[in-house]
Amino acid sequence: MKIKMRSSFISGVLLLFVSLSVLGQEVFTNPVRDGADPWVFEKDGEYYYCASHGGGITVSKSTKLTDQGEMVQVWKSPESGWNSANIWAPEIHHIDGRWFIYYTGGSKPGSPFIHQRSGVLRSTTDDAFGSYEDMGMLYTGDNIQDPHSVVWAIDLTPWHHRGQWYAIWSGWEENRDTDKTEQHLYIAEMSNPYTISSNRVKLTSPVEAWETGGPLDLIEGPQMLERNGKTFIIYSTRESWLKEYRLGQLILRDGSDPLLPESWEKKGPVFMGTNEVLGAGHCSFAKSPDGTEDWILYHSKKTEQPGWDRDIRLQPFTWYPDGSPNFGTPLPAGVAIPVPSGE
Repeated sequence: MKIKMRSSFISGVLLLFVSLSVLGQEVFTNPVRDGADPWVFEKDGEYYYCASHGGGITVSKSTKLTDQGEMVQVWKSPESGWNSANIWAPEIHHIDGRWFIYYTGGSKPGSPFIHQRSGVLRSTTDDAFGSYEDMGMLYTGDNIQDPHSVVWAIDLTPWHHRGQWYAIWSGWEENRDTDKTEQHLYIAEMSNPYTISSNRVKLTSPVEAWETGGPLDLIEGPQMLERNGKTFIIYSTRESWLKEYRLGQLILRDGSDPLLPESWEKKGPVFMGTNEVLGAGHCSFAKSPDGTEDWILYHSKKTEQPGWDRDIRLQPFTWYPDGSPNFGTPLPAGVAIPVPSGE
């Protein structure tokens, strides 16, 4: 009882302090909406959001980080095929005048989630809300000469580095008949934004004490973060359905080959939940409308019970003197936060 009372008192003081500090400013509070796997992409002063919904993928556009606007379905999964079910964690990117949506899909609905693969859609015009062409499944295996040797893969994200495209994702070492399978981070070269052109390389596995300890060791949700010549992969680890879900970090050593595992240095956890914010993970990043602030979007669990009932949160972050991100601590629900600068 004393511990609970002390926690409530501290939360109350924090709420009062933050509220007073932003007195007279426009503010918002977390969570900003229901949902999971938040994705945002900024182009020409507008934010484009992407989510899976209703057996397909939806997109919205807004001038605000605190309000994603109206979601519009741009793609519906086919009635059959490798991507007919379990559409997860889509990302929308604008590349060379087209919009690309990277997503995960499966051939059978529900669990066990053993059929998940990664694919990509390409817009037929420069309109994010227009029609999309299904560019097919991306190759995520060890023998690119054999397309049938593709291996389980989720949360794929593209990355352009020194003139070369790469794909980074979470995957299994081999296909299995159980989804209670350890997940690792992989990387491969791309010949263009919709074609993987090399066999995969395993970058890292869940081996650190802060990545293990639960019923299943996993690493997933990799996101690229770059600033002042430094490159980071911010990823999620521990179990997504538990309150221990958190973020870890890989940093690319200066001048190193990103296809070599030894080129990446691991650190973590760099962001994790509290007694009031549970299971903080699966993030994306954005600048404030005026470009002066950095913000992290992430999801958290609504209860301590195992499951995927989650909401989306937003808060600013800063940088350490060594150039790495300082995400701080998740702010509790109800704490007044100044809206992003320029909003």
